[in-house]
Amino acid sequence: MSKLETAVARLEAALSTLERALEPFARSRARLAELTKEREAHLARLAELEEESRSLASVNEEIEGRLGSAMDEIRAVLGR
Repeated sequence: MSKLETAVARLEAALSTLERALEPFARSRARLAELTKEREAHLARLAELEEESRSLASVNEEIEGRLGSAMDEIRAVLGR
């Protein structure tokens, strides 16, 4: 085997070793991308739920006011 062939074989072996060493990082990077996408979806859903909560709180306040007025009117009619 010539010196060139030996050098090429060593280079190929080194590249294979490097590729095997980088596999966990590649998997981690893919998993990170998945988690980032999932996080963005959760943040979007959270924003929707926060808006819904604010809307429900507003409706709840309106209903509370109406019920209070209705109770006051009933008390007035009953003379209490």
